[in-house]
This record gives sequence, structure tokens and C-alpha cells, in this order.
Amino acid sequence: MSLPSSPLPPSPLSSAPRHPAADPAWIVTALRRAGCVFAEDEARVLLASAQDPAELAALVERRAAGLPLEHVVGWAEFCGLRVAVDPGVFVPRRRTEFLARQALELMPPDAVVVDLCCGSGAVAAVLAGRRPALLHAADLDPVAVRCARRTLAPLGGEVHEGDLYDPLPAELAGQVDILVANGPYVPTGDVPLLPPEARDHERRMALDGGADGLDVLRRVAAGAPRWLAPGGRLFVETSERQAEAAQAAVHAAGLRARVTQDDDLYATVIIATRP
Repeated sequence: MSLPSSPLPPSPLSSAPRHPAADPAWIVTALRRAGCVFAEDEARVLLASAQDPAELAALVERRAAGLPLEHVVGWAEFCGLRVAVDPGVFVPRRRTEFLARQALELMPPDAVVVDLCCGSGAVAAVLAGRRPALLHAADLDPVAVRCARRTLAPLGGEVHEGDLYDPLPAELAGQVDILVANGPYVPTGDVPLLPPEARDHERRMALDGGADGLDVLRRVAAGAPRWLAPGGRLFVETSERQAEAAQAAVHAAGLRARVTQDDDLYATVIIATRP
């Protein structure tokens, strides 16, 4: 779940407390009964997102029914940005901010940037703040592509629909300075163990990484040398328990790779360089 890191503006409902849905205490109680751990924070988001008591009541009902908060309100907070998230689209995780920041720190001026498995386009939107010379993103899910286009088109980014590198313009081959990929890395057997918000409301293609969770990562790594410029870097998210195998897969593709982690965010990223 992603929550805003700064105070939200007053809700337009604050002057109409007669309807029970306009009472923050009523919302918090309803969310707690539904098992929402961060009920107070979520109540603030819902209050700020509704235009009238009827809409607020509908939002609370949808959240209490188990829909991700981001799908209910239509956006997620990511690295200080509000990123549009349509129903069914993978919700950008807080730990993925570590991936974005690692790429941002090593991004050269006038970079050619590609974001594979882009989902909502959250990572690419953060990198766009550095004004890359070219920004491309791709995803297999047409719903995610439509969502990412709304976010990235105003930032000069181009979003393609297709499988990994397949839809990218051929002229990008050997030109990419920064390649990021937050592909699915949950082992197939672990998908049923995911929280219902992910398991029931995000597309399986955005979660299921195959038997050991590394199927997509291997394909990303195998294709990276063709697309990266000399000295270009690949950034991929994985889990701590998969880090050793993920690093080995990237090495096998001919890239120099290292593992970096953020313990606070439970984030693990492989950073690889084309020699």
C-alpha cells in the first residue's frame, strides 16, 4: 500500500458532517472492521479523494470489500509523485522506490532510458525528472500501457505494448544508457500466499515469475547486452533470497553485476553494467 507522505488538502466534505460517511471516525471504524491496518491514514486519503458524501461512502465500501486503496482512489504515491493506477494495474510498491533511486543516481546527462515491465510507469516517471534525452517504456498488459501513457506522455515518454524488448524501436539497440525492469519475481507456488489485495486484484502476469521467480529476469538479462550502450547499466528488482541466483543469471548474460539492498524497505536490486 502506498500512502501520501505530505499533508493532504482539506476534504470538500469537511463542511458537511451530517452524513455518517463524512465523519472520519465512522470511516476509520469501517476500515478497521475490514482489517485495514492503516485505517487512519487511509481514511485521510479517502476523505481527500471524494467530492461528496455519497461518493465517499462508495469509496469506503470498495476499500472495505478488499480493493487496494490505490485502485479505489485511482492513484499511488511514489517517490513524492502521484502516479495514476487503474483497476487491475500493478500498484507500485514502496520498496521499488529504491530501484528508482539507484537508477537515478547513476543516470548520466542526456541518457537514453528504457523501463521494461513498466506497469503504471512509476519508475519511468521518476527518471523523467532528470530529463533523459529519450524515454521509452514497455509492458505486456494493455491496461497498464494505457495507464502509463497517461503518466509518461506529458513527460516526453513513449510507451509500447508488447513482450519485453519486442516492441522497442530497433534504433535503440546498443544505445540504452539506463535499462530498468521491475518484472514479476514471485515464484509460482508462492502466488496463492500473497495478500488478497495483490492476489485478487492485480494481474497474475505482473506477479508470477515462474517456478523460481526468475524467468522474466533471465530473459531481461539475456537481451540486455544487445540493447545497452557500452557502459550502460541494467537495474532489476528481486528478493533477498533470490539475489544470488539473480546475480548469477545476469553474469551468465555477459554483464558485470552486483547486489545492493535497503533493509528498511526490504528492497534488493541487481545493478549490472555492459563492459
